[in-house]
Amino acid sequence: MASLSAVSEELAEIEGQISDIFRALSSGFQKLEKIKDSNRQSRQLEELTEKMRECKRLIKEFDREVKDLEYKNAPDTNKMLAEKKQSMIKELNSYVALKKQYASNLENKRVDVFEGPGEGFAEDNVLLTSNMTNQQLLDHGNHMMDETDQAIDRAKKVVHDTLDVGTETAAALKAQTDQMSRIVNELDSIHFSIKKASQLVKEIGRQVATDRCIMGLLFLIVVGVIAIIIVKIVNPHNKDIRDIPGLAPPAPTRKLLWNSI
Repeated sequence: MASLSAVSEELAEIEGQISDIFRALSSGFQKLEKIKDSNRQSRQLEELTEKMRECKRLIKEFDREVKDLEYKNAPDTNKMLAEKKQSMIKELNSYVALKKQYASNLENKRVDVFEGPGEGFAEDNVLLTSNMTNQQLLDHGNHMMDETDQAIDRAKKVVHDTLDVGTETAAALKAQTDQMSRIVNELDSIHFSIKKASQLVKEIGRQVATDRCIMGLLFLIVVGVIAIIIVKIVNPHNKDIRDIPGLAPPAPTRKLLWNSI
């Protein structure tokens, strides 16, 4: 471990994980020898197989890391890493062979279990049939047909219930699809209304701005006219100010006749 740590911390970590799996495999196969139940043996064997898959994956990862560091390491270091990898592969292969042996033994036990009682059961059926009378055979056949009919009826009921559930599900999906379509249409209408309202607001804003400009200009014109009128009234002889079209000039001062006598 120390030498691997000096080469690469990642290699040391991977090697530690592989060592933990090897210890778990050793302990697992020892437990497997003590288990007598076939089902428990099968489950234990599946767990050990999964650990071996994980170990194989880690060895491949170890090999990739070694190849990445190969150009950096000294020849002796590369040789040590290659020997370490081969040692791990050899140990994994030993557990794989042990697993195959246990799996073969377990399969043979299952074949014995299934074949043995089957032969006895067939012989019992032959003896039972030979000891039956014709009426008993007919009754037994009718009973079996009744059971078959009941099984068919139950299967039909299950199929009918399944069809009903499927129909209800399809109807619910169709209703949800229609509802989603209506929601999409309403959203489109709302979006169109918002767009039209935005355009109307912009148009109203432009009209209001135009009206304000016109009112301002009219106000200035009125103020100017009023100012000119006031000036003409106060100083009618001012020639710098032209007469306003439509506005009569101020009347000249007339002397009374009796004043000239």
